[in-house]
Amino acid sequence: MESSSGTTLIVGLGNPGIEYQFTPHNAGFLAIDRIAERCGAVVANRRSKALTGTARIAGRQVVLAKPETYMNLSGASVAALVRELELDCGKDLIVVFDELALPLGNIRVRQRGGAGGHNGAKSILGALGTEEWLRVRIGTAPDEIHAAESAREDRADYVLRPFSRQELAVLDKALDDAASAVETILTEGVDIAMNLYNRRLGVEEA
Repeated sequence: MESSSGTTLIVGLGNPGIEYQFTPHNAGFLAIDRIAERCGAVVANRRSKALTGTARIAGRQVVLAKPETYMNLSGASVAALVRELELDCGKDLIVVFDELALPLGNIRVRQRGGAGGHNGAKSILGALGTEEWLRVRIGTAPDEIHAAESAREDRADYVLRPFSRQELAVLDKALDDAASAVETILTEGVDIAMNLYNRRLGVEEA
């Protein structure tokens, strides 16, 4: 992944507050925690409405960030960080977040696209004014939600309720995959990451 600024911003989406820590909607926060753990970073510095930390991944300078806004206001923090760091969204920004349209444990790497009904992604699209930013989506739908239509209210309730112990075990592997996918994007490029992780997990790149 060629960076125009020399720095890559990696943002995980979620809701602040201990009550949301292990809910589906906080998969992005959990992924940032996993990346930080793997590279020995501490995500505790407050800047641009986010908790941030700096690290080097495969020799590249990165800023890890968890917006302190709520999910539907994530764009305000992401846009502020992009401006502060003088980044090119299409090259220097990777956003990691939950995806209810994918089965729990699957991930999908995408180079661009719409919000797909995700409020955090919708907020970022509005704040940046472009769909040109990389995203790593972590599947959070249990079988019963993915296999059949469910009421919008049920889906909203699901993303804010804590994972079960069994679900956390599946998610744990997905967080490792998401962290590895981010590293692959940085070292080998998004096309290779899509080919490796999307195909390996049985998910199309579209």
